[in-house]
Amino acid sequence: MAATPNKDLIGREGVNDLDAILSMTNTDVDSAVHSIADNAAAIFTWDYEKGARPGLNKLYEKAKTSQWNGETDLPWDTDVDLEKVAQLLLPSFGVEQMDVAGTPLARWGDAEWLRLGMESQIWALSQFMHGEQGALLCTAKIVETVPWIDAKYYAATQVMDEARHVEVFAKYLDTKLDGYYPINTHLGMLLDDIVADSRWDMTYLGMQIMVEGLALAAFGFMHAVTEEPLLKQLLRYVMADEARHVAFGVLSLKEYYAELTDRELGERQEFAFEAAVRMRDRFLQQEVWDRLGVDPKIAIPLTQSSPMRSEFQKMLFAKIVPNCKKLGLLDANDMWLRHRFEELGVIQFEDWADTEAEYEAFALAELQ
Repeated sequence: MAATPNKDLIGREGVNDLDAILSMTNTDVDSAVHSIADNAAAIFTWDYEKGARPGLNKLYEKAKTSQWNGETDLPWDTDVDLEKVAQLLLPSFGVEQMDVAGTPLARWGDAEWLRLGMESQIWALSQFMHGEQGALLCTAKIVETVPWIDAKYYAATQVMDEARHVEVFAKYLDTKLDGYYPINTHLGMLLDDIVADSRWDMTYLGMQIMVEGLALAAFGFMHAVTEEPLLKQLLRYVMADEARHVAFGVLSLKEYYAELTDRELGERQEFAFEAAVRMRDRFLQQEVWDRLGVDPKIAIPLTQSSPMRSEFQKMLFAKIVPNCKKLGLLDANDMWLRHRFEELGVIQFEDWADTEAEYEAFALAELQ
């Protein structure tokens, strides 16, 4: 496969070029509506044989019995102490491992570090909410564009799931925290690319495998560290849905990708790499540093120098890498994507459980 330059894939030559990353900014933060042309054709199928793809049919049947109500199944009367929540989140920054001498952070006291934790929590949940709306649109697109009736049936249940996820994250941010941040530029660019692509399987790859795969890992991390009972239960319910969603992508694409040419697989490898870089860049949370009055170009290298923070960000790929391997994307075309994941420092997750194999462990029945 002829190598496409990084400049054409991600808009810069160096994957770690911080100046280039921070030069990309959200230009419509004051707009309530964002429009992207959806270039895909809506596909009808006259083959109504339910269960022709048993794996997808099994997911559909499970989804029908795993619906929950965000209004009535979560304890919204819970009082949330954001400061207490933030104190539990702060260790993930590896503050004690940072060398802040000679920087604005050297003057910070407990109050400033606590505010960092609070703003980071609001920022993270805001991006989850925006990503869930992206999933809502993308899954509606899958219903339109996938040619198999079993996939249309399942995707329709996911549309309901994603609406519920947007609903509960928005309610939590509005009623328990202090509002929300606009969508991060890099997440917004990725969602735009996924929606704009005309090929149905790219919607699957970008959303079901990449965005949802990272979200599942991020939700798992936050669920593990938080002791706030409402958020913990909210995340656990969402994770049960997300595991099915990622498994849906693996099941669907595994069949389709087995028939693609090397050139076609190469296009999917490049898309997966671009998505991985966009999602990694969004976790730099430059919007938080801007709000705190600290130059992101100073603060971000400090947080990235923390081994704890670095390992946390790599762990977010723990679902993506094995799923890409399951789809045959890692080693196609002379291991092109494997080399890119090595460059990102995440290839060590390739033999972790893929989501098709583990999604039942997240089942909602575990909550009862």
